[in-house]
Amino acid sequence: MAAPEKVVALSGGIGGAKLALGLSRKLPPGALAVIANVGDDFAHLGLHVSPDIDTLVYTLAGLADPQQGWGRAGETWTFMSALAGLGGPSWFRLGDGDLAMHVLRTHKLSKGAPLSQVTAEVCAALRIATRILPVTDDPLRTRVRTDQGWLDFQDWFVGHRASLTVREIVFDGADAARPLPAVLDALADPALRAVVICPSNPLISIEPILAVPRVREALVACKAPVVAVSPLIGGRAVKGPTAAMLTDLGGAATAAAVAARYRDLIDGYVVDEVDHAAVKQLDVPAIATRALMMTLADRERLAADVLAFADRLRVSA
Repeated sequence: MAAPEKVVALSGGIGGAKLALGLSRKLPPGALAVIANVGDDFAHLGLHVSPDIDTLVYTLAGLADPQQGWGRAGETWTFMSALAGLGGPSWFRLGDGDLAMHVLRTHKLSKGAPLSQVTAEVCAALRIATRILPVTDDPLRTRVRTDQGWLDFQDWFVGHRASLTVREIVFDGADAARPLPAVLDALADPALRAVVICPSNPLISIEPILAVPRVREALVACKAPVVAVSPLIGGRAVKGPTAAMLTDLGGAATAAAVAARYRDLIDGYVVDEVDHAAVKQLDVPAIATRALMMTLADRERLAADVLAFADRLRVSA
């Protein structure tokens, strides 16, 4: 029997998309499925915006802005300039090319198409072989409690530049959300080689995925090795508020602390080489490697290391 080739990744924003790209390039076309966070989704100017899905789409299509890591390369901002001139809300920037994505998505959703179908159609149009699977087609929204009260995630993250201390996080709609059937099927596939929890913020990128009923249980029951990659390098996030949020909520901003959050889910853990000492502290098999992904070669190399580690775990199980 041929060795299993299919891989499932769980991803949020930029770091997750980078590793997803690396995985897609180390696997046969179509072998990778990415379960995407939708807790960041929100309505803006009447448009349905899906930031994490779009970061995955642009990254896998080779369209992402290489400096920012999100949005489209070569973006122009005529729309935003005109909007600001009319006194409109300009705190959340929508580029001219990016705007087409949100208009099309909103149009298709208004006609009754589910988010998963819209995402699949966009991927087909951009010739993305990787399947991007929203964890649910139902509404699920991340909200944070600060000293100024409850805020929708984008209000806190973009509007307040993640500057307010986070006291609590909830995922509105998670209890009633239905997991996408393709998500559960992918995790139960007997041809699954590995599940990779990408180096995304565990609190606001991975936890919303796990909050959807049956997804955590499907991950626990998965027969393939589950490997998580630390989003922290030397106690710092490459981009985003991961470290600050962990400490705000009374935890430690360390690779080991993130591993502890995944304790019941993972069979292996990957940290950056600067955190090599943490490997001995963990109660799960772990490796240290160069996890900083500055170039395409970095992304492919980390993906190869993660896959090789998962293969060793599968053989030793």
